[in-house]
Amino acid sequence: IESSSNSVNSMSTIHKSVSDYYGKSLKKTSDLSTNCCTTSSSPSPHIQKLLANILPSVCNKYYGCGLIAPALLSGLRILDLGCGSGRDCYLLAQLVGETGSVVGVDMTEEQLKVARESVDWHRETFGYEKTNTEFVCSYIEQLDAFPDESFDVVVSNCVVNLSPDKSAVLRGVYRVLKPGGEMYFSDIYSNKRMPKELMENEMLWGECLSGALYWNDFLNLSKECGFKD
Repeated sequence: IESSSNSVNSMSTIHKSVSDYYGKSLKKTSDLSTNCCTTSSSPSPHIQKLLANILPSVCNKYYGCGLIAPALLSGLRILDLGCGSGRDCYLLAQLVGETGSVVGVDMTEEQLKVARESVDWHRETFGYEKTNTEFVCSYIEQLDAFPDESFDVVVSNCVVNLSPDKSAVLRGVYRVLKPGGEMYFSDIYSNKRMPKELMENEMLWGECLSGALYWNDFLNLSKECGFKD
């Protein structure tokens, strides 16, 4: 991705641009050009203990802007949108326990390769007899592989802003959530609509900035896609 204002004008263009950025340009967290795709505060001691069980090769490719770890996850089935190298999935895998499961979805093969390589290592480290994590290559706008009402919780960590079709993402999430299911997300939003010239800057889009939705637009879009609360 170049920092010049190359046109970001179609879904396929954005998908390729973002995938190349996270799969080829970025090798580790410190390669980011801004501090937007980072988590500034330290997690709780409990979460730090769980993160210590995750391979450094996975954690070193973490590009989230927050931590998605709601309470009372034991035994639940979770979908992680834009899972990347799998750090949050492996964290959540410990919180849902062996009776729960976590599915990560990402479009970037280089990131998924890192996540998949250590599935068995993490299973053994967590002390599980069977694996409770799975990684699927797909766009977060296209969740057709998953049946209706098949997840208790959907999470996303600084990824929805990268999507060129946020309405499709939210409609898909609403469809796959079970009745009473919840979506938890950490993302970047703006206090006004993005100017066209910023939205056409590939580097700013890749760094989670120029694809950010105006906050009120996000609320209205969520309601249109089925979320009432």
